[in-house]
Amino acid sequence: MEHMRMDDASRPMWSIGAVARQTGLPVKVVRHWSDVGVVTPVGRTVGGYRRYDTAGVARLHLARTLRDLGMGLGEIRAALDREDGLTEVAAAHVEALEAQIRRLRTHQAVLRTVTRRTTHEGLALMTRTARMSPDERRKLVHDFLTDTLGDLDVPHFREGLLAAGSALPEDPTDEQVEAWLELGELVADGDLRPAMRRIAQYAARHGQGVQHSAAAAEMRALTSTWTTRVREAMQAGTAADSPASDHVVADIIAAWLPSRANTDPAVTSDGTEARTLLCEQLTAAAEPAVERFWQLLCVLGGRPAPAGIAEEGQWLATALRANPAPGARNARLEALYTDDTDPWPGGVLDAFTRVQDTVGTLVHATAPDQFGLPTPCKDWTVRDLLDHLVWENIIWGGLAEGAPPTDGHAKDHLGDNHIAAFETAAAQARDAFRQPGLLDRSFGPAPGRRVVEQLLVELLVHGWDLATALGRDRDLEPDIARAALPVVREIYGDLPRTAGGSIASAQPAPERAPALDQVAAFLGRRIPH
Repeated sequence: MEHMRMDDASRPMWSIGAVARQTGLPVKVVRHWSDVGVVTPVGRTVGGYRRYDTAGVARLHLARTLRDLGMGLGEIRAALDREDGLTEVAAAHVEALEAQIRRLRTHQAVLRTVTRRTTHEGLALMTRTARMSPDERRKLVHDFLTDTLGDLDVPHFREGLLAAGSALPEDPTDEQVEAWLELGELVADGDLRPAMRRIAQYAARHGQGVQHSAAAAEMRALTSTWTTRVREAMQAGTAADSPASDHVVADIIAAWLPSRANTDPAVTSDGTEARTLLCEQLTAAAEPAVERFWQLLCVLGGRPAPAGIAEEGQWLATALRANPAPGARNARLEALYTDDTDPWPGGVLDAFTRVQDTVGTLVHATAPDQFGLPTPCKDWTVRDLLDHLVWENIIWGGLAEGAPPTDGHAKDHLGDNHIAAFETAAAQARDAFRQPGLLDRSFGPAPGRRVVEQLLVELLVHGWDLATALGRDRDLEPDIARAALPVVREIYGDLPRTAGGSIASAQPAPERAPALDQVAAFLGRRIPH
């Protein structure tokens, strides 16, 4: 209490140091606030030192609180001098503080997202987006939609998009903040604008407007039907561009046709017209960027986001392109299979055995600690690739035996011993292919030699994938690879190279590249330099 004294009226008075300790303010701050009139000393000592009474200390406590709320010293002085307005001033600054808290939440989401960004450009975009005011956020999406739709005559489509709501709520959840950040990136991305415009153009051509509740319910039921059918096919390992997908397409067309009975143009039967129209509709609707756009709007609006169907839509669109008319893919293959020339060195069985043995050597050379390595096959690790090699032997060997597996390709086929798994499956396929008369037996439109040829090509190409992933010599069986090049061009040359298909777009191969590099490039692999 050495710094407290009593004045003549027995009021306690404190030195500036004692006041600083009581209020938690530095001495120089108390002195400065005294100089600018926030608090006034009640007197000075004989030596000229400032003294403060209880009211002055209380005033400093309140001034510090207001300062923490973001008020300037001028505002603080005015508020303290006008005590009856202090409540209103504090309330206004509490509101400002709440707005600041909301901004901090947004910045918190930005910081959490930083760990998922690898470029300065992506971080800069997120930061700019996070700092936008609510009006700027709304304008960003509004301008995007207005520019994208342009002069297209789609009033209902336009109104529906603008009314969907893209504003960040006043008190957003972390999920909503992150959805808004992603929406800002998506709007700035080059893929969304043309995809959205394609949908609008389709709506303009076909006069699509607001759906009545009954029609909307019918469309939801139809969507559920075809997506379920496609998922079943995908889980069974049916390639979208294979002849087997034609049955899936036929089932879906049959379910879809009633919805087209009263439309223009009216379509009543399965055929080229129906498949072309459905493919156009799917291509417009099954856009991953647009699907994500709608999902983000649902998150921002606090609505359940619909399940994604882009993957299923891309599969079906590819199946429709590969089968533009009922039986078209089968007819194409039948025409190819009329040529019974055996182009393979030593015959197809000998070539197959050599390739299988070569791939087996690579499988033996693969160590478990290499299972996580990436491969030229998109999204596949070395382990995924090994599993697929085993599955290919199982499926084609089973087909040759007349008992194809029914448990689906998604099952794990490696177990704890990838070498034993491959050897077992390879032996099964080899024995099945050596059955008397197998090469001339009919398997649908294909003779047995084409079944052997299919597995030969699969093993050869995926052997290239494995060799590339392991950093080994990828020029496998050069004479067989030279024979394979015209075969794969003939069989796969007319397949759609689209999302959902089994073959990616052809890639360039270096001049004078080995034959197997050329095969791999034709089938969508990037050739290492």
